[in-house]
Amino acid sequence: MNTTVDSAELSLPAPAKLNLFLHITGRRPDGYHNLQTLFQFVDHGDTLHFTARTDGKIRLHDTLTGVATEDNLIVRAAHLLQQAAGSSLGADIRLDKRLPMGGGLGGGSSDAATTLVGLNHLWGAGLSEDQLAAIGIKLGADVPVFVRGHAAWAEGVGEQLTPVELAEPWYMVVIPNCSVSTAEIFSDQRLTRDTPPITLAAFREHGGRNDCLPVVAARYSEIRNTLILLNNYCEAKMTGTGSCLFGAFPNEREADKVRARLPATLRSFVAKGCNVSPLHQLINK
Repeated sequence: MNTTVDSAELSLPAPAKLNLFLHITGRRPDGYHNLQTLFQFVDHGDTLHFTARTDGKIRLHDTLTGVATEDNLIVRAAHLLQQAAGSSLGADIRLDKRLPMGGGLGGGSSDAATTLVGLNHLWGAGLSEDQLAAIGIKLGADVPVFVRGHAAWAEGVGEQLTPVELAEPWYMVVIPNCSVSTAEIFSDQRLTRDTPPITLAAFREHGGRNDCLPVVAARYSEIRNTLILLNNYCEAKMTGTGSCLFGAFPNEREADKVRARLPATLRSFVAKGCNVSPLHQLINK
């Protein structure tokens, strides 16, 4: 793979993220929620393939069910980058989709971030990481962490990021057979919205929880039942607003051992935790 600026083609990963905890600390007048969370990447995700065009057109050749092409975050990210950079170039974009929609793994946000980082590189646009992150926040609260590419302590709506160094365990991630609407969870009256803020040091010592989990488990029996199953083997957690659940293991062998015990009908994968995003590991070589 050629990743030089003048390359006509570029293939890049769009990795998944995990929320190692998620506290909702308040609700803002604009309806958004203040939160605290800890983001870490895993070496598993989608892949995007970019080919430069000279006519300025953005063409996404792979559609997602229920998502209009112009509403797709990949297309929106490309158009915003064009505008910000004043670029006359375009791109053909192909997406190998592995991450589930509505899974809490940040697939759409990661795709958008990889589009921003990748096309900035491919077009030689020269925008800084800060500029790309500022574009990213217009697309979604999780996009900036993928743009910056480092495990991070996050506050605000998730855009106030402080890079952190964490242990990098192996994770087994399980994908229950349902898709969770983030908007529905954040509008549920049962959601805890007043968890007292904590510090990173307090999290390292005492851990944290996912405030969305009780609401999600009450609404989705598939997630509730999968959580009960996983807790027989590990301390199971939920990422984001779900649906995906995960457990941490000291090595790949232990994670694979538990995965082998799960029902064949339950989708899952094993991946390594990464403090530096696989996208940035590649693009910064």
